Amino acid sequence: MNRIYLSGPMSGLPDWNRPAFMEAAGRLRNLGFEVVNPAEVSIRGGSWADFMRHDIRLMMDVDGVVTLPGWRQSKGASLEVYIAEHLHMPVYELEHFMANVAEVRSAGQPKVEQLSLDLTVEEPVRI
Repeated sequence: MNRIYLSGPMSGLPDWNRPAFMEAAGRLRNLGFEVVNPAEVSIRGGSWADFMRHDIRLMMDVDGVVTLPGWRQSKGASLEVYIAEHLHMPVYELEHFMANVAEVRSAGQPKVEQLSLDLTVEEPVRI
């Protein structure tokens, strides 16, 4: 896993939680990962749905997702994790990932415990 998308709470937090996103991105980049950080991508205005559509498109081009603390309380981050899990993308919590990154590297594939939301997907709605 080389390319990582950062997912975490933004809405309603001071400065959109950019300091936490920037700190996490820096830690991962220092270890040699390519990081897609939605806090570094600027789109003007728009609704929450506009931001999510934009960020989900970014997430589609990564190898896995790393979540920041508080992601479970975030509607947007929870949606990103839900999508990633159902697209069989590995999802990890930041601190667990950082503590086990050597194991991930030596194995050549993720070996740390992935998050599981135990979500079920209902039959798709046909239009």
